[in-house]
Formats: sequence, C-alpha cells, structure tokens
Amino acid sequence: MAKKTYDLLFKLLLIGDSGVGKTCVLFRFSDDAFNTTFISTIGIDFKIKTVELQGKKIKLQIWDTAGQERFHTITTSYYRGAMGIMLVYDITNTKSFENISKWLRNIDEHANEDVERMLLGNKCDMEDKRIVPKAKGEQIAREHGIRFFETSAKANINIEKAFLTLAEDILRKVSSGMTD
Repeated sequence: MAKKTYDLLFKLLLIGDSGVGKTCVLFRFSDDAFNTTFISTIGIDFKIKTVELQGKKIKLQIWDTAGQERFHTITTSYYRGAMGIMLVYDITNTKSFENISKWLRNIDEHANEDVERMLLGNKCDMEDKRIVPKAKGEQIAREHGIRFFETSAKANINIEKAFLTLAEDILRKVSSGMTD
C-alpha cells in the first residue's frame, strides 16, 4: 500500500456567482497560473495542493463550483464535508456582491455548522473599474464573523495568503478538537 504523503486532508470549497474568478483564484493558488480565456465551470472541478503548516503536511482538496443557477442542485451536495468555504465576489460587479447573502444562506442550509468561512473580493487589481468599496466587503464579513481579503488572481494579490489563512483556521479548529 502506498505511504500516505500527508497528515491531514481539508476539503475547501469556492462559491460565488459565475464570472467572479473562482477558477482563476484556484489556478493561481494551485498552479501559480493565470488564464485570460474564460470558460465557465461545468458542474464542479477540483485541484489538490499540499501545504505545510505547523509542521504538518496538509492536503488541500479545493473544489471549484459552478456559479450558474442551473448547476445549483449539483453543487449543494458538495457542501457536505467541506471544512472551509471561500465566498467570492467581483469588486467590479455589484450583483455578485449583493448575492453574497444568498450564498451565505446556502452555506447555512447545506454545510456543516462549524465550517470555516471566508469572504474574497476578487479582481482588486481593477481599481479603475471598482464598484464595490472595500469597506462594504469588510462590513459584511464583520456582520457574519468571517475573515475578508481582497484578492486578484491576475496580479497574484492575497491568493496564497487567503488559502493559507483558511487552512490555518481549520487546523486550529481540528487541533483543538483532538486530544493528544
């Protein structure tokens, strides 16, 4: 039997409206790549990246969900077992920000109640096209007691930091639940 190459496995989920950059965020983190050609995710896709935190090898299984309504029924089942969820909106798109409350409700309905959540305002490199002020993102994150980062997959701003922070938060929770 193959030796396990990691200590812990964390299932993470990227959710948010179609076109906010979930796939780009995922590819920037997993492959350090940015692709300008936009292909809508059909259903679900995932990547794996192993990181080291506090001396433990943690395998992050990151699921990228389709933001479109027609795939909604498929994606709800992927909430099960998720330990961390990143809600992504596009700072140049008001509707994607307004829909965050709907995505938060989805988490409440379908995910484990102790799931770690994080809000990402993506495309922060497009300051000239910004419609959603950073303060609005910070406010909704505060109201829901979740962390907030503005990110850019294109300019590689806060992508790694966001994933590692989420993984650390989960690790802290998992470690406090384990007795040595």
